Amino acid sequence: MEKVVITIARQYGSGGKTIGKMLAEDLGIKAYSREILKLASEDSGINEALFNQADERLKSTSLFGIMKREYKGELIPPESDDFTSNKNLFNYQAKIIKALADEESCVIIGRCADYVLKDRPNVVSVFVHASPEYCVKQAVERGAHRGKDVEKFIQKTDKYRADYYKYYTGRTWNDARNYDLCLNSEKLGFEKCVEAIKAYINVRFS
Repeated sequence: MEKVVITIARQYGSGGKTIGKMLAEDLGIKAYSREILKLASEDSGINEALFNQADERLKSTSLFGIMKREYKGELIPPESDDFTSNKNLFNYQAKIIKALADEESCVIIGRCADYVLKDRPNVVSVFVHASPEYCVKQAVERGAHRGKDVEKFIQKTDKYRADYYKYYTGRTWNDARNYDLCLNSEKLGFEKCVEAIKAYINVRFS
């Protein structure tokens, strides 16, 4: 297999983003997370701030519970009133994810990348999780949200990620059947999670 793309979904505090970046560095490839918003902005001509605002807007509404907008791959043209809608902003992010997968081996963190690339044979999808106690401990050690109720923040963030995933994919975010690998970072540690993903790649594509 010439190119391999690894997608990583993760619970907040599980270290999934760190694991993704460690894996990319180890393999000598790039890792993409929020960089996808910048690339989608450049491709669409839509201000990057609108992509960030869409995330914040969805976090603060009950829209997720009303209807789904499962991704079908279509783009809304610039002349449409819906050109800068949440749906089309997601569509452009998905376009970038597909383009990256076409061009290079890489690690893509979040953004429902596992679903967007689900039909591609060279994609390895990973879900990183850990116990609530471990996630809180990791968040506190990193100094995240000092002075706030970290446990409630983690619960809220994970609920948003689950709702976002359901809204755009129709699937359940933490369902193991959606992923090739589900790794407990608390039990393995970050380095062994990296080794486990590499071992899976070697076995699957050898």
